Amino acid sequence: MELDAKITQMADAMADELIRQRRDLHRHPEPGWTEFRTASIVAKTLSELGYEVQVGREVMEESARMGVPSDDALAREKERARSEGADPAWLDRMDGGFTGVVGTMHFARKGPVVGIRFDMDSNDVTETDAPEHFPNREGFASCHAGAMHACGHDGHTSVGLGVARIFAALRDELAGTVKLVFQPAEEGVRGAHAMVEKGVVDDVNYMLGAHFGFKAKETGSVACNVVGFLATSKYDAHFVGVPAHAGAAPEEGKNAVLATACAALNLHAISRHSGGASRINVGYMEAGSGRNVIGDKGLLRIETRGATSAINRYMEQEAERIIKAAAAMYDVDVTIEKAGGAAGGNNTPELASYLENRAKELGLFRDIMSETNFGASEDFSYFMERVQERGGQAAYMMIGAQLAAGHHDSRFNFDEKALVYAAKMIAASGASLLLGQ
Repeated sequence: MELDAKITQMADAMADELIRQRRDLHRHPEPGWTEFRTASIVAKTLSELGYEVQVGREVMEESARMGVPSDDALAREKERARSEGADPAWLDRMDGGFTGVVGTMHFARKGPVVGIRFDMDSNDVTETDAPEHFPNREGFASCHAGAMHACGHDGHTSVGLGVARIFAALRDELAGTVKLVFQPAEEGVRGAHAMVEKGVVDDVNYMLGAHFGFKAKETGSVACNVVGFLATSKYDAHFVGVPAHAGAAPEEGKNAVLATACAALNLHAISRHSGGASRINVGYMEAGSGRNVIGDKGLLRIETRGATSAINRYMEQEAERIIKAAAAMYDVDVTIEKAGGAAGGNNTPELASYLENRAKELGLFRDIMSETNFGASEDFSYFMERVQERGGQAAYMMIGAQLAAGHHDSRFNFDEKALVYAAKMIAASGASLLLGQ
């Protein structure tokens, strides 16, 4: 196909630019809701390419955001981004951590709406200082203590901008509408829900997402039929009791430490669901204030998972019941805050098959993997769920990339050759969907 050849040529020509962009973003990692510099670069680039650009509250429902830092922390991060070269014209439109960006381009001829999601945030990880670590050797390791692109989102964003350039260059040859969705706060599955609730994909006929690595750990491989997205919810439970002297007046206290411990133990006793995988995990517990004090505070950070959204809701409801019962048993107060979540789901089979055929036609990949079970959670599933509910199709791909270490590891790095593979696959697949081919 002549168009495939053009896309391949353009992607090859931008290989050095993709690497340069990726390394710049890697050096300046920004955790969820603080992607001010990254998002301003995205918005400025899309605007210069001729996209209709929406940012901030235009593309995010405030009430649906989860796990948002404090106002003071967001203000500090905004000024940090400004000092690091964030575009001020866009920066001020993202005040309060509204760092989502959507770029839309309408082509001259009628056709479908194709959406593509790219995540932008980094992890709360301190990058290794080992001299053999590739970003250290090449001088682009994180300049922010406690923040690192340890999952490849720096690459995802760079590929997204590369795909944006390809579509802009081909605007006279394409049909329909493309929506490029640059999402904040994927880590902790906190950001997609706010964009979905704002309606940014309600008109999308085909929705694509992709990630480097995971089950595709060899450069030159691709997985198009990804199934088994686990629905998940993340909660913080804050227990508040009454302190008292443990020796002189224990009867005057209300013990939040015991309530917290009681909840932690009984959460793991929730009956599993017969309909599919169901999981609960207490990942963090902190309680008390001193050896001789009836503890007046406690904190649990937990997550539930389910093979489907319905099974996850069952786990959520049972977890809430147990947490409240533990608080009532010890006569303490409890507040439960949702800190993140994702839907369950699977790729639309027809679209997954279409992508597999495109991968074969492009002749890029040494290995086109068969059905691949994700077995984890990713909040692209919210986009997937919404598009499928409204009659559209959605699919998530794993683009093969050799990894220096596992995802979220301080030694993580991916083979930068995968950037061009991803740009070709995503741009060529999106273009053919736009043209109805």
